[in-house]
Parts: sequence; C-alpha cells; structure tokens
Amino acid sequence: MVEVDPRTPLIGAGGPVPLIDVFDGRSQLIAYFQMWHTGKPAAQQCEGCTFSTTHITELSYLNSRDVGYATFCQGPYEESSRYRDFMGWTVPWFSVPGDAVDRLLAGRHFGILVSYLRDGDQVFETYWTTGRGNELMAPSYGLLDLTVHGRQELWEDSPAGWPQHWGAEGGQFQLDGRPTAQWSRLEAGRDDDLGTSMS
Repeated sequence: MVEVDPRTPLIGAGGPVPLIDVFDGRSQLIAYFQMWHTGKPAAQQCEGCTFSTTHITELSYLNSRDVGYATFCQGPYEESSRYRDFMGWTVPWFSVPGDAVDRLLAGRHFGILVSYLRDGDQVFETYWTTGRGNELMAPSYGLLDLTVHGRQELWEDSPAGWPQHWGAEGGQFQLDGRPTAQWSRLEAGRDDDLGTSMS
C-alpha cells in the first residue's frame, strides 16, 4: 500500500473536492482514470476509455459492500462533464487538475484503474492496473470470448476465413470514426457539443 494525500484536490460538479470526500463515507474506492483530449470534439475522445466507462452503469452492488466508484478525468470538468452527460453516464465524475496529477499518478498515465482504502483520515492506494487489466470493466469482452468468432481481433489465432476486423490499438472500439457507443446517443438526439472548437 502507498499512502496518498487525502486532501488531493479534484474538481466535481460543486467545485473543488478533496480525494477523501469522494469515498462518500465508505472505506474503499475504485477510480478509473479516463483519458481526455482537451479542446477536441466528442468524436475525438478516447475510444478505449469510452468503451470501458460505458459498461459501468450500476453501483449499488459495490456500494452495498462499502466500496465507492468514480471516474477521474484528465480534462477540465466543464468540458469533460458535458461528454459524461452526452454519453448518459451516471457514475460520479471528477476532473483531476494539473497539480493533482503527479500526486495521484506518480509517473503513470491516464487509462488506469486504481483501488483505494480509507482508514480514518488516511488514504492508501492498494492496487492499480491498466491495459488488459482494465478488461474487467467491460463484460462485452468476456461475452465475445464465449462466441465462436471471439473478439474478431487480428491477434487471435483464428482459423482461415474467420472474421478478424480489428487490431488492438483502439480501432476495435470505433465505428465510422467515432467511439462505437456514441452512435446510439446521436441517434437518440443527444447533443455532443462539448463547448469546444472543432480543432
């Protein structure tokens, strides 16, 4: 376990929030560190993080076991929370300001999943993972693994002629130039304007 400053500032809907308050009185917290491309439109946001976060919809089972969950986003709160709203995500959402990045990531990068423990007024990081370790957030992968054609990714050792459409560099999470999950939101009439320029 590594001790983390419990006062590390995050930005939530009501403004600055210390890390310890994100626990919401619970003893444990799982946080997903979502990548963000500041100033870019919704279509250019991280397709892998969108894939992972889209699967997290019900927190009552975690909460009933004294575990909280939150997304810690790399981008500015106002811009990234518009993306959260566009996607229809309901998980607690916080922005990690620049001065808190080093305190929480310690040289690592966004796109990681972290477990924390609160012991009174102290906070400890107990576990972190990334890459394939994040797959537990997305049951779609486990379900695809049960099908005959699997994930249909190029790395799979599949028989000749079986569909293999995607590499493993993020394209497997996109459809027609956008993170796949965005299309149903657009078809439902949701506004994907993040208040950014179309740079």
